[in-house]
Amino acid sequence: MLAVLKIALWGFLLLFLLPLGISAALYWNSGQGAGWQTADRSSAGLLPAPAAHRPAVLRVFAAQTVRWRGIFAVHCWIVFKEEGAATYTRYDYTAWGAPIRMNGFEPDGRWFGKVPETVFSADGEAAGALIPRVRQAIQGYAFRNQGDYRAWPGPNSNTFVAAVLDGLPEVSLALPPTAIGKDYPYDGRWLRETPSGTGFRLSLGGYGGLTVAWVEGIELNILGGVAGLDLRRPALKLPGLGRLGFG
Repeated sequence: MLAVLKIALWGFLLLFLLPLGISAALYWNSGQGAGWQTADRSSAGLLPAPAAHRPAVLRVFAAQTVRWRGIFAVHCWIVFKEEGAATYTRYDYTAWGAPIRMNGFEPDGRWFGKVPETVFSADGEAAGALIPRVRQAIQGYAFRNQGDYRAWPGPNSNTFVAAVLDGLPEVSLALPPTAIGKDYPYDGRWLRETPSGTGFRLSLGGYGGLTVAWVEGIELNILGGVAGLDLRRPALKLPGLGRLGFG
């Protein structure tokens, strides 16, 4: 019994505490904690100019979140443009004001200085078929009232994006392991099929859980931190550091 406890303790140290310590050191060494109020939020140039780009566009972006929370987590948001539309529409879920915020920031804007990563991309007919269902999922999202937002364990910005994508089973997408809140049981079900439909997820109220799926991989969630393996695209998933492996 003692040997099992020692193995569990070493596993927790190596897979959770050590990665978070490295992430914290990288964060403070980069000076990201200073001047966040005036940090750059301009376009990162990740989207085509809408006036010159007729096809429909759908994107999910993620960027390291603001202040010390960037040690642990990213912030995800959704952007789309219908075919022929002259502008993009961006949806975030935030802690201030009405949680569901439309066009509060540049569609592909830097998140307080951090260039976003493209998590999902669809264009043309594929995007056009998905956008109405994205709109429907946003309109039907349960936690849309002031005061519903909770940074941890959820529902937060990543819970919102995960819920919207859950309505698109043909989108085989796994949000970054650092998208804390993605595993929050927004529909009240603690045991359910994963959004990709390729496995199952047990979520203990967002405070812990286990995911086993082909697309999402194997993920152990402890207090929101995720450690695991991506089997489909070989990689190691670590708290704070995210996905380390192939693209």
